Amino acid sequence: MGEYHIIGGRRLRGEVVIGGSKNAALPILAAAVLGKRSVIHNCPKISDVECTMEILRILGCVVEYNGHTAVIDARGMTSHELPKEQMTKMRSSMLFTGGLLSRFGQFFAYNPGGCELGKRPINLHLDAFRSLGAEVIEGKEEFSAKADKLEGCKICLKFPSVGATQNIMIAATLTQGVTTIENAAKEPEVVDLQNFLVAAGAKIAGAGTSTIVIEGVRELHDVEYTIMSDRIVAGTYLTAAAITQGSVRIKNVVHEDMRPIVEKLADMGAIVTQEIGAINLSAPYRLKSLRHLETNPHPAFPTDMQPQIMTLLATAHDNCTIEEAVFEARDKHVPELVKMGAQIKANKNIFHIQGVAQLHGTTVCAKDLRGGAALILAGLAAQGKTIVKGGVYVERGYEAMHKDLQSLGADIKLTSSKND
Repeated sequence: MGEYHIIGGRRLRGEVVIGGSKNAALPILAAAVLGKRSVIHNCPKISDVECTMEILRILGCVVEYNGHTAVIDARGMTSHELPKEQMTKMRSSMLFTGGLLSRFGQFFAYNPGGCELGKRPINLHLDAFRSLGAEVIEGKEEFSAKADKLEGCKICLKFPSVGATQNIMIAATLTQGVTTIENAAKEPEVVDLQNFLVAAGAKIAGAGTSTIVIEGVRELHDVEYTIMSDRIVAGTYLTAAAITQGSVRIKNVVHEDMRPIVEKLADMGAIVTQEIGAINLSAPYRLKSLRHLETNPHPAFPTDMQPQIMTLLATAHDNCTIEEAVFEARDKHVPELVKMGAQIKANKNIFHIQGVAQLHGTTVCAKDLRGGAALILAGLAAQGKTIVKGGVYVERGYEAMHKDLQSLGADIKLTSSKND
């Protein structure tokens, strides 16, 4: 595993351009199995995308990946069996099941892995497949589904799961009849998936609202598409500027997608201005805290920004309470922040934070993607040297994060750990 070596205390200043979204790229790449030839631009160079490309190749797709453009030819794909090694690496591998079921009428898969954020059941996906007419068989480590015929139906989700919403959209694209998803996830990445599928010939409407309607089509055609920018990466860099009392300009962003994050930073006293496709943030002084912050599905504050905003709140004036209402175990960064001098007390999914004037550098370990990013932010603000181990988690969702931060003036290096 790589590790980040950071000398804190430098104010970040400058400009950074945000690349393609991890959370949009992965479902779009999985949906490419439905079509013929897909040219997908703005694919981020991250390990989760590389793993997804490998799954596509194993399934029989011809894949070219140059720069930030992926060309996927799925016409010769023959396999409906997902590889165990890749599935156990990341949660989003589950998104292939809907496409395989829709195209081949069957799939065989293994329980998906990824960051350990508590119980992340796949029952919403499997129940939806059953509603569409598939027979689902569940084993201890594997599961499969088969259907002579899939038919559109009404599916009401118990929770607005992003992954389940996307998987149903993919499965229903080539399914006969009309499928309606009620209590659908509203995240911008769901909208991006709809836009990609529609560009390829699908008939889908309603993404971004609680009701999505998919009218099945017989086939998709060739498509060229550009993935949306990553709002979580953008939010992370804005928070990095705030925690270092710096000033940055973030380019290639959609203001409405960023609103839940930007509003909280402004509430804390950051000076935020917006231009077409860009956001400017400056924090010339230590920010004030928030009384209470709760994560929830979009358009509320995103859970993927909880560790980063917690780190900022740990250095702010006064105290705050964070309630994590999406994942029951998004807390592995907390003891690591405490090692750095943060005053945080956890009670299940509720965190009480008393801001401190200064964090101090030490050696900490990332246990998941966003928690790793949060520890890097803490290192940027801390006095002295911080080493963040477990860099492999950060590389799952941030493309050369250390280089972006270096361009803003941070003293940060990514090195190989002694155990590599």
